[in-house]
Formats: sequence, structure tokens, C-alpha cells
Amino acid sequence: MANITGVIPEINYEKKPVPQEQLQREVDYVRAQRILSFMLQNGLVSLSEFNKITTLNRKSFSPALAQIMPESR
Repeated sequence: MANITGVIPEINYEKKPVPQEQLQREVDYVRAQRILSFMLQNGLVSLSEFNKITTLNRKSFSPALAQIMPESR
């Protein structure tokens, strides 16, 4: 078995501009989640409701990283 040390693989990626509409959806999603977190912390929604609303927010706002965002537990 070879031991490779100090080798960093080259990562190739393409820079693409993010449309203004996508940026606005990201901002709106973050705002909605902050309000929702406040509601959870203050007992205005249950954890189950929080997770359901988070799922709806991800569908509504379509944040770029929604697929890899974890649910709160």
C-alpha cells in the first residue's frame, strides 16, 4: 500500500455567475429560517412543525444547498 503525503489533488471548477433571483431566494430563505428558529426557541412551534416548515421553505425558496442541509433534531 502506497503512502502519499503532502499531495493535494487538483480541483477543477467553473465559475458561474449567480443570478440576482437566486441570491434573493437565498436571502429570503435565511430570513424565513431565522424567524422560524426564533419561533422554535420561544415555544411558538414544535420541533416537528419546525421541520415541516423548513421542508416547505426549502421547496419554496429553493436554496442552492437545500439537498445537503440537515433537518433539526
